[in-house]
Amino acid sequence: MTPNSPSPQATSPSPRRAAWAGFIGTALEQYDFVIYGTASALVFSKLFFPNVSPAVGILASFSTYAVGFAARPLGGLFFSRYGDRLGRKWVLVMTLFLMGGSTLAIGFLPTYGHVGILAPVLLLLCRMAQGLGAGAEQSGGATLLTETARQGRRGRTASLVMSGAALGTALGAVAWILVQLLPHDALMSWGWRLVFGSSLLVTVTALILRRKLQESPVFEEVKEEREHPPAPVKEVFTRGRKPLLLVILMNLGSNAQSYTFQVFMASYLISTVGVAEDFPPKALLLGALCGSAAAFGFGALSDRLGRKPVYAAIMVTLVVLPVPAFLALNTGSAAAVTVVICLGFILPAYGAVGVQTSWFPELFGSRYRYAGVTMGREISAVLGGGIAPLVAAGLQTAFGGSWVPIAVYMMLVGALSTWAALKAPETRDRDLTDPRDATDTPRPAAGHIPAQSVTGAETPTKA
Repeated sequence: MTPNSPSPQATSPSPRRAAWAGFIGTALEQYDFVIYGTASALVFSKLFFPNVSPAVGILASFSTYAVGFAARPLGGLFFSRYGDRLGRKWVLVMTLFLMGGSTLAIGFLPTYGHVGILAPVLLLLCRMAQGLGAGAEQSGGATLLTETARQGRRGRTASLVMSGAALGTALGAVAWILVQLLPHDALMSWGWRLVFGSSLLVTVTALILRRKLQESPVFEEVKEEREHPPAPVKEVFTRGRKPLLLVILMNLGSNAQSYTFQVFMASYLISTVGVAEDFPPKALLLGALCGSAAAFGFGALSDRLGRKPVYAAIMVTLVVLPVPAFLALNTGSAAAVTVVICLGFILPAYGAVGVQTSWFPELFGSRYRYAGVTMGREISAVLGGGIAPLVAAGLQTAFGGSWVPIAVYMMLVGALSTWAALKAPETRDRDLTDPRDATDTPRPAAGHIPAQSVTGAETPTKA
């Protein structure tokens, strides 16, 4: 790309169409992933692990939940290779089929009462397939929208991926609220299957929207200038280790706290605090709606103030939040519980990730951006959100039901992500066609005035 050529962002044929297609498509696909998490907390321990104590059943149910996250880096490893070779849109369509099909299959699974130990094995396999598809889903949407958006609007445009994901969470909560209106026997026999069966309609709708997406103009330009076939995954681990590590550490804390609030808190409120089983989905619904607005709000704020200060401020808050959150939850007050759940959605679940959707793609060079974002997010998803509900449930069991070890765990991962955010470079309005990583951009020596290109942008020179 020559210095005076128009940027791909400026010549994008329809960034608004891409933004809304990404928003709605991600919302519908996130629905598939969210209904599984709610089912893990509400029904799967009884349907697939009935011959154990309630505490062990919850642990077993969250273990199958964690397996989906363990599969995500494998899916990210596979699909990100093609995302940097064939295009972002191609991967988004393929992962849609995989996630939608596996979610639909769960609705037809026999339970433990029908086939014994085979039931949790089949559930595990479906969850793995779901995780493989999810491994490249949100990273692909974030990368495509970041590369499509006009300069100065990347934060708010890319954040629509997470606003859509929050809407998908809300749709999942609505589905569970409606099905819980059924008599308990009907819910446990066929009602839960309706929730997973609805994935067919969701998948078809999302597919129609995804097929209308246009490919990223940045990807098209880089593809035209290639002389050799890319090896994006290999390059990430050989040349992009620094931004990869930063993404892993920055996402670890927000991801762990996100899924603690979204998944573990539902079982904690029912089994420990003693709230009614139909209350958590209602709180999750309100929280998801707040999270959708927060993702866009924080993404837009990062366009004005920068990615680094906005994200660091959120992570500092997450270090402080766990203790007052548990104190409020244990009151059993509907208002207090709702406020805590909403904060969990506003800050770690969607506010922080609303900034990530533009910051993480900007950290990587154009050669392997999709692979770098995907691998960083999905490795940290295993270490963070994938095991967070399991770790929280295990700590609660090991320490006699105390919430204090869970709060300490949440604070520690939050502190680690805060440290990483402070170490990461600011990337707002970075040239996305630059093959270098943002961490590789040389800084001028003290007293050195950088040369200026014809566009007014700084041109790195040797000190």
